[in-house]
Amino acid sequence: MKTKFIFCLELLLILIGAKYGLALDVLDKMQQKYEQINSFATNFYQTLTNAATREQDLRKGKIYYKKPGLVLWQVLAPEKEKLILGENIVWDYFPEENIAYKYSRKQILTSKTMLKFISGKANIKEDFIPEFQGEQKDGLKFKLVPKKPEPNLVLAYIWVDKKSFLLNRILLIDFFGNGNELSLTNTRINIPLKNKLFYFHPNKGVEIQDNSKK
Repeated sequence: MKTKFIFCLELLLILIGAKYGLALDVLDKMQQKYEQINSFATNFYQTLTNAATREQDLRKGKIYYKKPGLVLWQVLAPEKEKLILGENIVWDYFPEENIAYKYSRKQILTSKTMLKFISGKANIKEDFIPEFQGEQKDGLKFKLVPKKPEPNLVLAYIWVDKKSFLLNRILLIDFFGNGNELSLTNTRINIPLKNKLFYFHPNKGVEIQDNSKK
């Protein structure tokens, strides 16, 4: 006959396994949610942490997304910046410096950058080994270990809203331990966004550095 201790331990393991299974089911629902989203707009707060100096760079702004992967990443403070992912070309524009950098879309999205998470191109369960780490104020927390680590991403954490299955927070860590953390607020999905929002036409006098041919 099983002792009460062994019985309780088995029951605990069953409950933990069930909770873990339900938690991983959240990732499936999140993936499905983003596949069904045609557009969204959200406010963001970004913290870039230098692992060596512990210095932090704080930014805030707005992100706009429209299928099939158009993105406008607009930094409003402390210095204005516009990062625009068009169908083939990516522009990174700094109005205060009057300079714009031009890239091919392939150059930007070949690695697992923050933009891949935002644009829904990161397949969580195929690209990562997920580990559920419990519920926190920002949502259900998952640790994501890349199956194929890259210098700019060796570890990631995401916080998923358990009701909407949207991302509330993302933390990416590179090989040197530097952190790129993004908190998303006031996310509105499937709103009308015109395509011209994702086009960039530099004004006369803007210095252009074209890296799209590299």
